[in-house]
This record gives sequence, C-alpha cells and structure tokens, in this order.
Amino acid sequence: MTIEALQETSGSDWTGREIAQQPTVWEDLLSSIDAARPDLDAFITPLLAMPDLRIILAGAGSSAFIGRVVATELTRMLARPVEAIATTDIVAAPLQYLLPDRPTLLVSYGRSGDSPESLECVRLADQVLADCYHLTISCNADGALARFAVGKPRNFALLMPPAALDQSFAMTSSVSAMALASIDAFAPDRQAAAGAIAAARLHLAGNCADIDELIALKPRRFIFLGSGTMQGIATEAALKALELAGGVVDCYSDSPLGFRHGPKFLVDEQTVVVVLDSADSYTRNFDRDLADELVRDGRAKRVVRLGALPAVSGTNLGGDLWQGLIYLIWCQQLAYRLALSLGINPDNPCSNGQLNRVVKGVTFYPFDPTPRAGGTAE
Repeated sequence: MTIEALQETSGSDWTGREIAQQPTVWEDLLSSIDAARPDLDAFITPLLAMPDLRIILAGAGSSAFIGRVVATELTRMLARPVEAIATTDIVAAPLQYLLPDRPTLLVSYGRSGDSPESLECVRLADQVLADCYHLTISCNADGALARFAVGKPRNFALLMPPAALDQSFAMTSSVSAMALASIDAFAPDRQAAAGAIAAARLHLAGNCADIDELIALKPRRFIFLGSGTMQGIATEAALKALELAGGVVDCYSDSPLGFRHGPKFLVDEQTVVVVLDSADSYTRNFDRDLADELVRDGRAKRVVRLGALPAVSGTNLGGDLWQGLIYLIWCQQLAYRLALSLGINPDNPCSNGQLNRVVKGVTFYPFDPTPRAGGTAE
C-alpha cells in the first residue's frame, strides 16, 4: 500500500499539514515579533544589562528539548551562559536547580501552555527566587502560562502565530516556531532566517524517497546522533519517532563522541543510525569519523548523514541552528511516514489514552523553600 493510501485510510490530517506549513509559520512569526519588538526589547534589554543575570530555558518533553537546541546558540550569541533545564527537573527538586540570590530570567516554553509542570515551575521560581523575571514563549494565548503573564511587570508573553498551536498529538510546528522565536527575541539574524525558510521550502518540495527507502528496511531501532545544537535536535527527533510510531520502534539519541562510551552496543542489524552533521567544519570531523566507523563495523542496517540532504549540501545556512531546522523537518517527516507505514494514525498514536496531548495526573505538594539537608526514607 502506498504512503498516500495509508494516509487516506489512517484518517490522518493534522500532522502532515503541520509539518509542511513550517516555513510559512516562521514567516508569520517573524512578522509578529516585528510588531512586538519595541515592547520585547524594553523588557529584555535591561535584563541583559545585568552582569550576573542567569537565563534558564525551561519546558517539558519537546518543549524541554527546544531549550537544549537553543541554549548553545544563545550562549554563543550573547557571550554568556544560557542553561536548558526541564521543568520536570525543577519541579521535582527546586533547590537543586534554582539559586535563590541570583537574578534569573526564566524562559518558559509551552505549546498549549497548560502542561501542569510548566505553571508549577513558574510558581516555584517566584517562590524560591528573590529576583525573578519571566519570558513566556507559547503557542496558546488562552493557555495558563500566557494568562499568568498578563498584567505582571516582570512577565512578558511572546505568542506564536495561531497555526503553530499544533492540533496533532505530537509537537512539530510549535517546536520549530518556539526555537526560532527564542533566537529572534534575543539575537535576531534575519538573513540567516530567510535562508532557512528558503531551504525548508526547497526540502519540503522533495518526495521523501530517501525516507521511504529507510522505512522499507523495517528497522527495529532508530538512533539519532548530533553534537551541540544538533544533539538537542537529535533528542527531539528520537522522541518524535517514538511518539508517532506509538512506541513500536525503539529510538535513542546521543552525541557522536558520547556514543562510543557504551551506547554503541545498541547498534545491530536492525538499527538505522542518523547522523546530524554539524555546519561547523571542526565539529563535523567527529560526525564523519563516527559515521565512517559505523560503516566499517558493518553492523548497522543503514548509516545516514543528513549533511547530504539536497537543501543543505553545499549551502551555507549560517550555523547549526539554521541547518538544524531543516534536519528537524526531515526527522518529523521520518516519524510521520513511519507511523503511516505501521498503520498508526499520527494524529492520535495513543488511542488507548495511556498518554495525552497535554499531560494529566501530576500531583503537586506543598514546598518549603527553606534550605535543608538530607531526609529519611519513607
């Protein structure tokens, strides 16, 4: 059965559309940031003037991985440390991640803005930190995160275009839009953004024959490898394939250098390894070496290097973030078409209700910010 026929019988509608619309969403996003720029700069500029300001990028699931993608880029662009810490980590152990006496800008990501850990993280930050500011980057003006920012001078809500509020189970447009918004808010590079938009359109005009060839191999496992910014994208790629395939196919992510330290045992004749080549020539040496080693080993079913994609090969997109956006789309397409090949509806890969589009069932407990050491087992 063809992919198109599978799409028709699966009832899938939103996921494919939301992957394909991303270049247009990015254009709309940049226009909306232009309109918000005076107020946005008035909020951010005084904060960046603080030499000891701590910047934390926080979210849950795919929203946490946005922070991993963006933190390395912003660290370089702003010439100051920018940290990615998942809200799920902060909520579980606030005093291990928050420094009470350090002025902090908490950047919170949320597609719906209603994930329970996201709002709890904001509340805990205000409770623990003496000097706390909030930049909410969300796709939902009606979500709890966006509403929390209304009328508060230490809060700013930067909203994505309406189309970025994915209706599918998995986050696609929302991930790339919020990542791009993070860069454009702090260190805009419109020339690089325009190049990424053009490259994304070129890539999306292709026929996905390379992806369908991989899927036809019926691998049991996909491994995604990348360094720096690309490692964040590799982590999101592994989650996307795991989600949309309903957990049927194993997925793993790591860095090329880290992969040799044990995880390489995962590679067998049922494994496809995807290497997200860096745009940086120095870093790309390590990507190439690991890919060549895996080919020599002869154990993997296939080793793929995304630097060979036509929309990327031989071009200069201005850095890993911009090249990584094209890789992100490719990985989303892989996950989408993998689901269709398995007869799974990508819009709702978990029809039994075990997982939900917005996480449910989280219990929160009263928190005493008084520093304490140790405790007793229950």
